[in-house]
Amino acid sequence: MRRKTSSTTEATPWLREVPSQVLRNGAARWKQAYSRYWKKLGGRPTLQKRHGAQAVWLTSELFRFESVIDPETSAISYRLQVGTRKCPVGALRYAAHRVHTVPASITLSDDAGRWYLSFTNDDGVPEPSDSETADWLSSFAEDELRARTVGVDRGVAIPFACSNGANFDLIPVQRDRIAKKQAAARRWQRKLSRRTKGGASRRKAAHRIACLRRYEKDVRRDFAHQTSRALVADPKALLIVFEALGVQRMTRRPKAKQIESGRWEKNGARAKAGLNRSILGAAWSATKTCTEYKARRAGKLVVEVAPHHTSQACARCGHTHPDNRRSQAEFVCQRCGNIDNADYNAAQNIAQRGVRLLLSGEFKPKEKKRVMRMRQKQLGADRSEVTLGEITVSRGAGNGTALRSMNQETPTSTAVNG
Repeated sequence: MRRKTSSTTEATPWLREVPSQVLRNGAARWKQAYSRYWKKLGGRPTLQKRHGAQAVWLTSELFRFESVIDPETSAISYRLQVGTRKCPVGALRYAAHRVHTVPASITLSDDAGRWYLSFTNDDGVPEPSDSETADWLSSFAEDELRARTVGVDRGVAIPFACSNGANFDLIPVQRDRIAKKQAAARRWQRKLSRRTKGGASRRKAAHRIACLRRYEKDVRRDFAHQTSRALVADPKALLIVFEALGVQRMTRRPKAKQIESGRWEKNGARAKAGLNRSILGAAWSATKTCTEYKARRAGKLVVEVAPHHTSQACARCGHTHPDNRRSQAEFVCQRCGNIDNADYNAAQNIAQRGVRLLLSGEFKPKEKKRVMRMRQKQLGADRSEVTLGEITVSRGAGNGTALRSMNQETPTSTAVNG
C-alpha cells in the first residue's frame, strides 16, 4: 500500500535530507520570532528568500570541537566538525584568539560566499550595570564630571566630532574604494536585469553584486568598531554623550504630493535619497551601539540627550539663534562673539547636557525587553545570535591555550570567520 504524501511534502522533498534537529531548531526560531512579535518587541516575521544572506542555528548534537596537532611543528589548531553521523557536513579549521569553552549552540551563516561561525562566551569578567555606573558618576562634582565627559556630535560632513577635539571619519582610500565598488555594483545591476531569470549567468551576476556590496559593509563595520574603541579607550572619559537621533525617521522617503490637475509636485526625492545614503553610510547607529556595550564593560556610561538646537546654541554663553551657525563649519555667536568650529561647539553643548542630565537625577537606564524563554529540555540552550560585540576569528593555526577550558560548563561567545 502506497503512503499518501501531503502537498507540502511534494513541494519540498529536499527537507527529507535535512537532519530533524535542524528542522526542530527552525521551528524554535519561528516560535521565538512570533513570541517577540506578539509582545511588541519586533516586527512580524517574514519568509526568507533563497538568495542573499543565509543562517542556520545548530545545537550541541550537530557539532563538536577537535584539537589538531601538526606533526612537524607541534603547533595546535582547532577544527569544528559539523553534522551528524547520518548527515555529515564537513570540517572547519580556525584560529582561536581567545580562551573559550564549548558552546551549547552555534550559528552558521553565509553572506556572499563568505562563511561565518558565531557563538557566545562568558569570560567571567564582572560588568557593572548602567544604574551602578550612573550612581557612581553622580557623586562627582560638576566641574570634575565636565572634565571627564566627552560629547559626540554626529554629522554628514564629519561623521563624529568630539568635544575633546577628536574627529572620526573614513580615510580617503576607503572612500575611493567604496565609490569604485558602488559604481561596479550599479554596472553589474544593469547586466543582471538583462539576463534570463533562473539561469546560471544571472546567479553569477547576483553573486558578483553581493561581493561588491559586501566590501562597503565590512568597511563600515570596521569603522564603527575602531571609532567606538577610540572613544572608550580614552582614559580621561568616563561619560560619553550622544544626541538622541531618530535615524530611521530621518532617513524616510519623502511622500509624493499630487495637485488638482493630476500632476505630481517636486518633493526633492533625489536630494533626500543622497542625504539618506550619507547618513546611513556614516554608521551612526552601529557606532553608538558598539560604544554602549564597550563602555559598559569598561565601567563607563553612555547617555543620550535631546538634540534640539545643539548646533545653534553657544557653548560659552548659551545664546541660541539660527544665525549663530553661518555655515557647515563656521559658528559665530551673535551675543558674545565666540568663534569656533560648528561641530566642536555642538559637541560641547552635548557634553554639557549630558552632565546636567546625570547630576539632575533624571537619567534612567533603558530596561531590556525580554521575550519568554522556551523549555530547554525540548529545545536545548538559548539561540546564539551574531552581534556587533562578537570578535572575529580567522581560519588558520590557533594558539595552544584556546580551548583549555573546553570541559567547563560556562557558555561561550565568539564569532569565527571562515
